[in-house]
Amino acid sequence: MAGPPESPDAPRGAKALRYTGSALRLVWGTSRALSLWLGVLSLVAGVLPAGIAYVGKRIVDAVVRAAETGAEADQVAALGWVAVELGLVLAVAAAQRGLDTAQQLLRAQLGQRVNEMILEKALTLGLPAFEDSEIYDAMTRARREASRRPLSLVMRTFRFGQQLVSLVAYGGLLVQLSPWAVVVLAVAAVPAFLVETRFSREAFRLFSWRAPESRKQTYLEVMLAREDYVKEVKLFDLGPLFLKRYRAIFTKVYGEDRALQLRRGAWGFALGALSSLAFYGAYAWIAVETIGGRITLGDMTMYLLVFKQGQAALAAILSAIGGMVEDNLYLSNLYAFLATEVQGEDGTATEGPLPGDGIRFEDVAFRYPGAERDAVKGLTLHVRPGHKLALVGENGAGKTTLIKLLTGLYRPTRGRVLLDGLPLDEWHPQVLRDRVGVIFQDFVRYQLAAGENVGVGDVSAIDDEGRWRAASEKGMADEVLEQLPQGYRTQLGRWFKGGQELSLGQWQKVALARAFMRERADILVLDEPTASMDAGAEARIFERFKALAADRMAILISHRFSTVRMADEIVVLADGRIVEQGSHESLMDLGGRYARLFELQAEGYR
Repeated sequence: MAGPPESPDAPRGAKALRYTGSALRLVWGTSRALSLWLGVLSLVAGVLPAGIAYVGKRIVDAVVRAAETGAEADQVAALGWVAVELGLVLAVAAAQRGLDTAQQLLRAQLGQRVNEMILEKALTLGLPAFEDSEIYDAMTRARREASRRPLSLVMRTFRFGQQLVSLVAYGGLLVQLSPWAVVVLAVAAVPAFLVETRFSREAFRLFSWRAPESRKQTYLEVMLAREDYVKEVKLFDLGPLFLKRYRAIFTKVYGEDRALQLRRGAWGFALGALSSLAFYGAYAWIAVETIGGRITLGDMTMYLLVFKQGQAALAAILSAIGGMVEDNLYLSNLYAFLATEVQGEDGTATEGPLPGDGIRFEDVAFRYPGAERDAVKGLTLHVRPGHKLALVGENGAGKTTLIKLLTGLYRPTRGRVLLDGLPLDEWHPQVLRDRVGVIFQDFVRYQLAAGENVGVGDVSAIDDEGRWRAASEKGMADEVLEQLPQGYRTQLGRWFKGGQELSLGQWQKVALARAFMRERADILVLDEPTASMDAGAEARIFERFKALAADRMAILISHRFSTVRMADEIVVLADGRIVEQGSHESLMDLGGRYARLFELQAEGYR
């Protein structure tokens, strides 16, 4: 399976804004009403400030006339313009409050939608993807920033439009003073924009490079704070070591951020000073024009306000563009992850051409991504309905890999795995899953109710208490779960209030019961299902299992030879190959690897 597309390294030009349209469509699809509301209010908030500046001029001019003439009409006019300005100011405040409210509502909806998109994508990825560190890094980058970046990009787009409307209005007023005033306004803001954009690119590069460090920090947090690690962390005194490494990662990351922020701050101050010089140069110019009688005192007030606000609007526009570039950079992580190649599950068959033929491995080989040699090599095997097969071998022999191939979690590098004469990748995924009941050695201890912990074995019946009880009785978990304070409704695990913890052996019985939830399953796979049980419980489990699985295919992995001898056939694996195959008696007569391992284990019980 191919890895994820590489995260772009700060694209330039038109490509720097290439995800803007995607973000707008995403926001529109999340809530059309709120998107329209944001657009309308942004337009209103963009037009009104220029109106306030113009009304301010009329107020000053009316006050000057009233002072000169003493006419009541001029006094009334001045007060009228004050009332108009009050109305405009209230309208601006209402528009801004409406923008803030709509933004907060949309942020919650959009954050949820983007997280769902990431999780939906994760559900489409096969097991090899989750064992690929590059894809994990891509997911980490996407999740860290992408949930807020689409709204940020859209808000900056609206802000750009809002400030552009304001700038056009301000420019229309300023050009009456002189076109050069508009030129000075523009030139003073451009350097700050260019420098800020450069620093945004540097910040993005740092962010993208840090995905492995972020995952390491998260892993160390889990090691220090999770109950299933705390025993060894305390007994081996690992806490100080892990905390030291956690701090070292922060120190490295903080050092890079500090250097960037110091440079960013220094340049920001220098260019801010340039902007201030431009404003006060314009201030002096307008003052001279007023003293010379070429403009009125009201004009002076308006031009100063318009120049200052125009400066702020242009800076906001350039800042919005820079922010849009930055948001696009971070959104590239989201869309790079969403574009990760998916291992297709496009099979449609619901039955094979040879019903009752069972499972066949035909010259199957498999190599893990990045590995230098095959984990399974040239394996050929046939398991018929009602047949009980045991897999034995030392750790790393390929037993669990074979099971993952059988369940469709991996696809062979070479050869085929067939069920009823049809390759597994041609089966409809859900039909194939329904036919397989499996318990892995590293089964999950869900922080759910006891009954749901059993019910997850068949999600279509996860709330069916009758099925819980029947499956628990078959897996011998009923004697454990019925003794809990609220029986099958008891919360398991310690993560949530009132949770009850089970022993590892009890958890193993719960996991075994999950395999029996799949009533339609005719293939049962048990990977070290009783490793944490005592010998007596293990014997009872397997006697019951053998009876319940009489008409099903069953594949068992176990290191305890007292249990595998119950199988109809035993396959001995070594270095990914079948080295011996037969019944317990025939393998003992052969006197090979199986016989030596059996005698070695039996000697330990004598």
